[in-house]
Amino acid sequence: MPNWKNLQEQSFLESNARERAIGLVDEGTFTELAGPVDRRCSPHLEVLGEAVEFDDGIVTGVGRVGVTPVFVVSQEGRFIGGSVGEVGGAKMVNTIRLATEFHDKLVAEHPDLTDAEKPVVVISFETGGVRLHEANAGLLAHAEVMDQLQRARGKVPVIAVIGSKVGCFGGMGFVAAATDAIVMSEFGRLGLTGPEVIEQEMGKEEFDSGDRALVFRTTGGKHKYVMGDCNFLVADSIAAFRAQIAELAPLPVSEFEAMRRIGSPEKVEKQLRAVALAAEMHPDDARDVWAKAGNAEPVSLTDMPLADFLAQVKRLSV
Repeated sequence: MPNWKNLQEQSFLESNARERAIGLVDEGTFTELAGPVDRRCSPHLEVLGEAVEFDDGIVTGVGRVGVTPVFVVSQEGRFIGGSVGEVGGAKMVNTIRLATEFHDKLVAEHPDLTDAEKPVVVISFETGGVRLHEANAGLLAHAEVMDQLQRARGKVPVIAVIGSKVGCFGGMGFVAAATDAIVMSEFGRLGLTGPEVIEQEMGKEEFDSGDRALVFRTTGGKHKYVMGDCNFLVADSIAAFRAQIAELAPLPVSEFEAMRRIGSPEKVEKQLRAVALAAEMHPDDARDVWAKAGNAEPVSLTDMPLADFLAQVKRLSV
């Protein structure tokens, strides 16, 4: 078991799924569900002669942050790119389901519970989306996770944290967008289609996936913060992500509803206005959008220290 105190100052970007899961909750409170000892590995990979992991590349469990029960899902990008298959998807689905059922049981037995004492779900995304080896099962898992998010809505806030090496792409980009709040570091990346896939399908002149600066200012945390696609931008440490979760955990569900990016006619209209703006602008670079948001010197934002960035950046309003 990793040392919790050492984990707090560890880079979120460099941490594995289990380190993130343990470090995001209070010291000594994390209990893993369906861990490696249970040997829940993918039957599809074994049949195909592929290597398996006994946790299928995803860590699930429950802990506490203060008095808040926290159900944790943490994906491991080092195993087949954090891809989602049947077993990993089932672990995600059932963790969210357990949180919702636990909420209902608590409220029924203790109707005077404070908001801080009600459970939340935290999902640490590190994934390229569906596992191609078991595509149908992976697609079904995506749909089932979305269904559980809808069942949890209005009861159990679901917080996405994104700051790991692979980022969050593919169908899981949709899943992250459907959560209640998104917390990223500037090294986190979020999108639908990954840079390599765009280059493969559309050519290098459309998007050069080898240009890391371009990739990060298009899909990275700073751009997503300017666009309003993430709610909070934090430093690259487990402690910083945990501190943001600790601030969010006691909030009433109504406040999470206001943070959402989708889920109401007004939010759909806002998204459509952003699409119309992009069609009108035809931006050549993400920094064109930063300028449109009112940032007079967008180039300076790229390498600006996080505290300075947050103090002066203007976010896009549509």
